[in-house]
Amino acid sequence: MDRKKFLKKGLVGMGTIVAIPAVFASCNNDRNDSTNSNACATSPSETAGPFPIMTPADLVRENIIGNRAGVPLLIQFTIQDTSNNCAPLQGVLVDIWQCDAKGNYSEYNGQLDGDFTSDDFLRGRQTTDANGKAAFISIYPGWYPGRTPHLHIEVKNSSGSSLLITQVSFPESVSNTVYANTEYRGPADTDNSSDGIVDTRNLADSVTGNVTDGYTLNKTINVAG
Repeated sequence: MDRKKFLKKGLVGMGTIVAIPAVFASCNNDRNDSTNSNACATSPSETAGPFPIMTPADLVRENIIGNRAGVPLLIQFTIQDTSNNCAPLQGVLVDIWQCDAKGNYSEYNGQLDGDFTSDDFLRGRQTTDANGKAAFISIYPGWYPGRTPHLHIEVKNSSGSSLLITQVSFPESVSNTVYANTEYRGPADTDNSSDGIVDTRNLADSVTGNVTDGYTLNKTINVAG
């Protein structure tokens, strides 16, 4: 995939949500993957947090933006099987949930900006392809008090049994650049080292791009398939 075309033509323009061009109907090919420095170790398990996805089977979609605005983010996961020498794991379910630019989660009340129980933004499910790939079209997440910026992910087998719940954090230099934009609340109050929840090994493998064209996140996640 041509990331620049995807993000500039595509899906979020600094506060404006637009339709997905047909050329981006599938994002699972033409990716630049980063190498997992932890060899074939299982990725650290993390808490699902207080706002887990409620009905992932109803949210099978690649574009999880909904009615949210923010800096574009293409999320690319590679799922590998530690029980098979970290071979790509095909046909597993990847569920994702994250907060919006202001730190709010959908499907729940008591958020920073009110009640979002009737919304389902920034949540979705995809199935890995033959190369263990799954991708999501999103925005760069915001932050909320006491937590470093992060994504929540659960990997399940085809029968729906959980293989791993984990989180992915972001490079602070990138977050600081993104949070200078008006959609966001300014600098996060918690950095990766003081978060106390997400394991430092769960930092994104790479986050590349810029606030104009958008960013691409790559992360390899190892599970015992």
